[in-house]
Amino acid sequence: MSFEEEWASVRSTATANVDMRLNQLAPEPGGGGGGNADLSVDQDKLGAIGSAAYALHGRLVKDGNHARTSTTEAGTGLAGHGFLTGSALTTVQETWSSQLNTLLDACAQISNHLDYSAASHAKEEADIAAALSASKIDQYLK
Repeated sequence: MSFEEEWASVRSTATANVDMRLNQLAPEPGGGGGGNADLSVDQDKLGAIGSAAYALHGRLVKDGNHARTSTTEAGTGLAGHGFLTGSALTTVQETWSSQLNTLLDACAQISNHLDYSAASHAKEEADIAAALSASKIDQYLK
């Protein structure tokens, strides 16, 4: 048997024994795999997430900088006496401040975006309802 013949045999055997799997969740039982195709926005859930992000932002502003002054003073004092720990402590404080600001920005963005999304969705719902009622009126006037 030549290499090409052997390779073709191995390849056909391999493809015959392969089941295709897609990178997704298995379909829900009895759902036909399609699930619920309706777009829905739960205002209460959006509001709760936005509120939690806003509350976290407030707590981080207050508690995130709790040790900033004492850590900065300790780092400066230790570095002034020639301890390497002082500069390391200063680096930790700078990194903490940078990460804290990133997290604060993220919380603010989440809260603001969800507020905007809820308001935008409510406006779109009102526009759609008005358009549907106008189309029904137009239908009766003909």
